[in-house]
Amino acid sequence: MLRYMMDAMSTASAPGVKLLPPHTGSLARGLPQCRPGTLFALGDRGGISVQPGTKLDVLFGRNEPEVHVCIGAGDRGVSRQHGLLRHDGRHWTVTNTGRVPIRMPGSHLLLSGHEEPLAVAYTPLFIRSGRDREHLLEVRVAGKQESSSATADEDTLMQPTWDLNERERLVLVALGQRYLRHEAFPQPLSWTLVAEDLAALHPEENWTAKRAEHVVSAVRRRLVEHAVRGLTRDEVGEPVGNALNHNLLVELLQSTTLVPPDLRLLDGA
Repeated sequence: MLRYMMDAMSTASAPGVKLLPPHTGSLARGLPQCRPGTLFALGDRGGISVQPGTKLDVLFGRNEPEVHVCIGAGDRGVSRQHGLLRHDGRHWTVTNTGRVPIRMPGSHLLLSGHEEPLAVAYTPLFIRSGRDREHLLEVRVAGKQESSSATADEDTLMQPTWDLNERERLVLVALGQRYLRHEAFPQPLSWTLVAEDLAALHPEENWTAKRAEHVVSAVRRRLVEHAVRGLTRDEVGEPVGNALNHNLLVELLQSTTLVPPDLRLLDGA
């Protein structure tokens, strides 16, 4: 254990290592200019970036003094050191050293003691510590397109996103939470379930299924005015089913208007 433990100052000063502050934007939206193969890992309390070839195994878990990226602080359902990210000389891998599985994209479960390679891409990792509680660790390995001679201190490259107000974002996150969790074959939640989640979060606002539907319909009409395709009945055809909401959510995810950290808006639902 001791060979992994580094305080924030020594970690930040190590060659090829940089700490990410808590206010760092979602890794889904882009990266600062960096070497290809650089690993970025981010929790709600900050994170770290590590260049390939750096002899550092990145630990994550709930015990902040013993890990490089804290996730699930105060939640005993998350192990003190729940996993590690390491470079094996060719690519980055994630290993589950905790008690409960780590859910990877596509609903694939990484069991305790198992290791999986990480793609050169954005990979959200979820630790479910209870029936209604889940913690997110964002991981991203930089590809060649992010290579540059610029310094790592430059601002993150951000993709253009659609404007949403707070209420619209909350309703859309509730509707599209299965997409944001990167589940296999996700579908939008029913309006009844959306209203139940919103009512649990804000019982004073008298949420109903119809009210939630009106909020999302307004967003869909706004995007139609900007020539986004697949958001009208005429385009999709009958039977419509979930197609309009599905196409809307895909657009919002592809534009990174919605990102997995938005799931924190549902904490307590």
